[in-house]
Amino acid sequence: MASLNPGSLFVFGLGYSAQILGRDLLTKGWQVAGTSRSLEGCASLASQGFTPFVFSPSVDLVPAAQTALNVATHVLISIPPGLAGDPVLKLTDKTLVKLETAKWLGYLSTTGVYGDWQGTEVTEQSELRPTSDRARRRVEAEDRWLDLFHRHQLPIHVFRLAGIYGPRSSVLDDIRAGTAQRIDKPGHCFSRIHVNDIAQVLYASMTHPDPGAIYNLCDDEPAEPAAVVTEACALLGAPLPPLVPFEQAQLSEMGRSFWRDHKRVSNAKIKQDLHIKLLCPTYREGLRSILAEEA
Repeated sequence: MASLNPGSLFVFGLGYSAQILGRDLLTKGWQVAGTSRSLEGCASLASQGFTPFVFSPSVDLVPAAQTALNVATHVLISIPPGLAGDPVLKLTDKTLVKLETAKWLGYLSTTGVYGDWQGTEVTEQSELRPTSDRARRRVEAEDRWLDLFHRHQLPIHVFRLAGIYGPRSSVLDDIRAGTAQRIDKPGHCFSRIHVNDIAQVLYASMTHPDPGAIYNLCDDEPAEPAAVVTEACALLGAPLPPLVPFEQAQLSEMGRSFWRDHKRVSNAKIKQDLHIKLLCPTYREGLRSILAEEA
């Protein structure tokens, strides 16, 4: 994969997924700054070599953060919109449209914007049919970011992420904690993406910018959650949880809302346009990768 000359990345919401990209860039000689909602979060970011700033819907960018943003060559937005909308978009008029050094902006969205397709495949060209308020807010945020590209030539790229998993955030942790459920809803599949593959797709896009582009980020094999639990138990040598009919499963309201949608997400575009070869093409390689990293 082609490489970039070291630059500076500013991340709104330097959390789990963005930190993978950020740590890789630090090793390449980049400057990486980003925001957290709390002083404790900022301390954690600083301990990893990042330049942290507090930012939230109720806290504006401090002057030092504004300075770091103004000189950033690349900007990543990884904060989901809340009930009041996207907090980063509130900076549009006074900040974002005035950026002069930014060559690339990435917005992390979700495949949830597609809604329910009753198990058929969706691509980046598919109609958006959000079924929850959370997904509808994502569609609105996407539209507004892309509008900034059309009206102000802001070099925005939209990434629709499937279910994210990786070290310290996978079904392996649920099995160890005794909270994993093997839910029986035959044929109902979900798409996933390992955090390391998120990082490599973002870096590939930064290397080959295409402002206005939209990309699905998922692996090659949508799978039933029960199959993923079965594989993880086999890897850990743990007993299988009992198979629970979906109607009897213990799920939060948010967890149950994910099951309203059923679609198979295509990742053809990242392979064709960005020449991506997935590090974890299915959940099997992904789970093994997590265990290898823990060893």
